[in-house]
Amino acid sequence: MLKQVRLLEENYRVVTCGYESAPSDAVEHLEIPSDAVVDNPYGRFVSLRQYSLAYWRLAGVRWARRALAARRFDVIIANDVQAVPVAISLRPRAGVLADLHEYWPRLHEENPAWMRWISPYYRWMCRKYVRRADAVTTVSPGLAREYEREFGFETAVVTNATPYADLQPTEVGSPLRLVHSGAGLRNRDLGLMIDAVNRSSADVTLDLYLTPNHPDYLDELRRRADESDRVRLRDAVPYDELVSTLNAYDVGVFVLPPVNFSYAHALPNKFFDFVQARLGVIVGPSPELGPTVRKHGLGVVATGWDVEALTKAVDELTPDDVREFKRHADEAASALSAEQAVDPWRVAVERLLAAGGR
Repeated sequence: MLKQVRLLEENYRVVTCGYESAPSDAVEHLEIPSDAVVDNPYGRFVSLRQYSLAYWRLAGVRWARRALAARRFDVIIANDVQAVPVAISLRPRAGVLADLHEYWPRLHEENPAWMRWISPYYRWMCRKYVRRADAVTTVSPGLAREYEREFGFETAVVTNATPYADLQPTEVGSPLRLVHSGAGLRNRDLGLMIDAVNRSSADVTLDLYLTPNHPDYLDELRRRADESDRVRLRDAVPYDELVSTLNAYDVGVFVLPPVNFSYAHALPNKFFDFVQARLGVIVGPSPELGPTVRKHGLGVVATGWDVEALTKAVDELTPDDVREFKRHADEAASALSAEQAVDPWRVAVERLLAAGGR
């Protein structure tokens, strides 16, 4: 959302509505109370497949609809599927742009109960509301293809790219300095990075910068890191300091087991953080990440998502290879930056306004 605000605030009057404080001094902001939830539709209405009742009774939905009902907008950008019905109901003059950050109908397909009860709720939302949006974007080609296959709407891709950072590759360290940053989520199996580094014959260290999404899991990882002389668990840093912090390392590691469709087709922001930090990368054999890494010569694509495959990828690192990976990251930093990635949003807004008579 911050990227959208920065893209549009210079040429348009922008009003934002969401949780937490205003994203920019240049916009008018309506702050939804933190206790007015929008992403927890579970209850008897969902069990009874009464999805309209389940959705329109959500506290966050009711609050946003009341706050915005008397206003008139030319274009509304709905960030993620839960915001689309509200946007459609407000009838903006030139249309709705739906920006979908996940493949919602299969978001937790590793959980049979979720797929049985909640997945149909999101499929209903996609069929009834997202289909009516005037433009749709999502974060990777795989997700775009699946939305078009299942629901029939054309979807442009805006990756979770990081803003361009004016940095240079640092000298390759000895030992090689590996790093991972991101959410401390149990289903990401982050411990496999610790195991791979401990097993590797290469001269490497690993630092992990993790947010405490699952505090008990973070405690487990901290204990495992404390038992290793190669691994350190560090506190997460503010996002505006992250890329400059990562710049001190050599290789960013991201091997995400494909436990659900969105994970399998992820092009995560941390990958783009690594590029802007001018690091080499090690990634799993993702259909999205693998081709991007190979195209730009950014690093190593592991043969699998397990400890053995990651250990082999780490073992194969050489200082000369890493030096080349970092040089290639520097060459690709502009092409893979947010400034380049966000253009489909600009094109969509301009097209909607033109079609709407402005």
